[in-house]
Amino acid sequence: MRVHLRTFIQYLQEGRRLSANTLSSYERDLSLFLDYAESQGISVVDGIQKHHLSLYMLQLKQQGRAVATVSRHMVSIRAFFHYLIMQRHMLSDPSIHLEMPKQEKRLPKIVTITDVERLLAAPDPETNAGIRDLAMLEVLYATGIRVSELISLDVEHINLSMGFIRCIGSATKERIIPLGSVATDALTHYLEQVRAKLLKNNETALFVNQQGARMTRQGFWKILKKYAAEAGIEGEMTPHTLRHSFAAHLLENGADLRAVQEMLGHADITTTQVYVQVTKPRIKEVYNLAHPRARSKQTNSE
Repeated sequence: MRVHLRTFIQYLQEGRRLSANTLSSYERDLSLFLDYAESQGISVVDGIQKHHLSLYMLQLKQQGRAVATVSRHMVSIRAFFHYLIMQRHMLSDPSIHLEMPKQEKRLPKIVTITDVERLLAAPDPETNAGIRDLAMLEVLYATGIRVSELISLDVEHINLSMGFIRCIGSATKERIIPLGSVATDALTHYLEQVRAKLLKNNETALFVNQQGARMTRQGFWKILKKYAAEAGIEGEMTPHTLRHSFAAHLLENGADLRAVQEMLGHADITTTQVYVQVTKPRIKEVYNLAHPRARSKQTNSE
């Protein structure tokens, strides 16, 4: 079985050209599984049956492994069996009808509008870096784009006169997202006063670092964490926190779910619907305050 594992890892490395970290993850997961199989007296891959996989999943759960970790182990095992079938080392795949552990649905973490305002007030408007950083934060919150999409923006993707950006996401799918007046003003100020000073070559990127090159993910993360700390925002603040907050705040204030889906670039509206769960308490509060028949009879009689 160990020979098959070595040839499988070699196949992933040479045929699939996977990264060293991914290869290490596959090898680690599968080595643990083969340790388990051998402890059950199994010495050949054909001896592995579906019930062995079910018991192995149970063992991982009993060890306190997270659902995501158990799922990753099973994905590695399935890929291994698929390879063995392809190489005709096995006649049937014992994992083919195995039910994967159900992932716990976690509600996205968002921050309040007050926290966002404090974050956006943190950059120093008197410095070049502060002007650039404010423009980045305003664009991110105004559009809900991913950090990868933010740093991929070129100057040509911005239409300030019309107030929108052209965002090219995965699979070259383009979406048009409005900027809003505050983000447009911040971006205009950055383009007119700062970007040319930071450039050192013919860089096309909208946002550049102090070296005049395109802003990186790591660079933006450091900037965001710095301002979150200065603003006194509790808990972890990530670019995705702003994306989640963008969606939740829109829905909280009456935006159409389909419109939010389109702006976020979600292929399936069920992905967007998770934000409805986040905003439910606030929606109920607004309803109770606004609807003429939402209040109790006692209140009405008074």
